[in-house]
Amino acid sequence: MRIDTGIGADLGSVAARTRRAEDAGLDCLWAAETVNDPFLSLAIAAEHSERVSLGTAVAIAFARNPMSLAYTANQLHEFSRGRLILGLGSQVRGHIERRFSSPWSKPAARMREFVLALRAIWASWNDGRPLDFHGEFYTHTLMTPLFTPRAHEFGVPRVFLAAVGPGMTEVAGEVADGVITHGFSSGFISVVENDEHFVKVRSAMRRQVAFYASTPAYRPVLHVHGWDDLQAELHACSARGATKDMAGLIDDEILDTFVIIATPDTVATQVQERYGGVADRINVAWWRKDWWPTVEPALRSL
Repeated sequence: MRIDTGIGADLGSVAARTRRAEDAGLDCLWAAETVNDPFLSLAIAAEHSERVSLGTAVAIAFARNPMSLAYTANQLHEFSRGRLILGLGSQVRGHIERRFSSPWSKPAARMREFVLALRAIWASWNDGRPLDFHGEFYTHTLMTPLFTPRAHEFGVPRVFLAAVGPGMTEVAGEVADGVITHGFSSGFISVVENDEHFVKVRSAMRRQVAFYASTPAYRPVLHVHGWDDLQAELHACSARGATKDMAGLIDDEILDTFVIIATPDTVATQVQERYGGVADRINVAWWRKDWWPTVEPALRSL
């Protein structure tokens, strides 16, 4: 099983975190897109590492277009000497339309076409194929020598897709190289130091689970567990701005369904019990830099 971690959004700490992660033998550093551009973090990480893979988990596809993203990913893949994993997600309609002011329709079909357009663009650069992509959502037919990057030895990055429901999962199986399951549907993992830290982390994770559970797009996840009413209640709290009340609705059963909070000596056992034979890589929150030499060998035993 591959053991990964997040890199964070603070550009000033990326270099140090990257070096420590690589020294500890971790497999991939993932940059999320929240208050930041994940590609900036990964560019710094690429400069300060030699082996560890570098991935976006996720970059918001529909806030971009295939051509602009093709350039960014190609350049970073070359700079990192072939270590980029381009993880893409759709986000939800409200954010795409109201935060990014971008079009939203048929997300699974749009994502499928987005990835195919990326591959067509990369093929025009690397294989010399004429760029002649026509789709329902994207059309790319112009590529002149001035704007054509030189082909490089590292080829194209792997593309992973974030998927929650069956539609996007099918698309990932068809056009992507891997699937990223949402933490809310597969579980959050945190390693903690002591009882005091354990209590603080459980409190923080209640807030995180409540946030995701309040999103209507994730209602099917709660439905699997018979918690449909919880989603409606959380969404109502969010809509009226009562965010402080939301965490109180996440009881211990719900929290422990979505979260593993473990110490270095127990995390491997808990991961094996929940994910053994199911996942081929996991992402563990990085709470203390000096834990990794201890935690990483334990996880390697899975």
